[in-house]
Amino acid sequence: MSRISDTRLRTREAAARLVAAGRRPHELTVDLIYAEIRQGSRTTINDELKLWKDEQARNDALAAALPASVANVMRSLWALAVEHGEQVFAARGEELEREAVESTARAESLGTTVAALEAQVQTLRTQLEERETRLAAAAAGLARSQAEREAALQTAQAVAAERDAARVQSGEALRTAQDTHARELEAQRAEHAGREAALRAQIDQAASRLESVQKHVLLQTEEARGAQRRAETALDRVQQRNEQLVGDVQRLAAEAAEQRRLADRHEKQLASVIDEARELRRDRDTLAQQVASLQGQLKARPQPAGARQGKARP
Repeated sequence: MSRISDTRLRTREAAARLVAAGRRPHELTVDLIYAEIRQGSRTTINDELKLWKDEQARNDALAAALPASVANVMRSLWALAVEHGEQVFAARGEELEREAVESTARAESLGTTVAALEAQVQTLRTQLEERETRLAAAAAGLARSQAEREAALQTAQAVAAERDAARVQSGEALRTAQDTHARELEAQRAEHAGREAALRAQIDQAASRLESVQKHVLLQTEEARGAQRRAETALDRVQQRNEQLVGDVQRLAAEAAEQRRLADRHEKQLASVIDEARELRRDRDTLAQQVASLQGQLKARPQPAGARQGKARP
């Protein structure tokens, strides 16, 4: 039997004992009853005591209006009916309380499940953020590699431009030297044969200058070729790094998509569990309302006088 029903029953039993000990029903108070039973709230005791006093008043009126034998029979029948009704109410109350306890336990279990799923969703979100961070870092690395490749291309273009400029410069120097040599040769031919030795010296000097210019041109050409080879090597390394970064970006994008799919699935499971928990809470509230309704019906049910007194007195 529940705690409330037990308090009401003990209230009636204590009232019957006090009346049997010589007190009048109207003299009984909540403090006297509480001093006897030592349990329950004073509000519950007061409500049950008022019902008991009303029953005693009706019982006294019935005893005065009917013959004693008839009144005793009616009291006995009513006492049996009330006892049976209380047993049925107590059994139904215990059943409803068990269902409420089970619903509460299921709600708590679902709450634990919801918390676990929320933790999993948070973990997946954290992993997804980490993946996105790594993806952003890879994209930044790809951008840097592309910038390095563009810089290498610009360097190679600059080296090629310098090489072309060196070729043009050497060609112009060669043409200038040849023109100078031709002019000097014509001038020497126009002069007398005595200056042939000086002309030869000048020719040797021009040849030496031409050889120096050719060596300089060849040296600049070799340097330009070396710079071009280094630029091509750097370009190859940048292209390899670019291909590797593209592969990493594609792999990270696939992993991020999988993490998003898992997060969506767990969020759907979480929503389903939350809906079930809400349904269980509504069921628990409905059961609690049914218990309160049964208790209110029992309080409001009229009882003939002497039902409890006949049960308590010999």
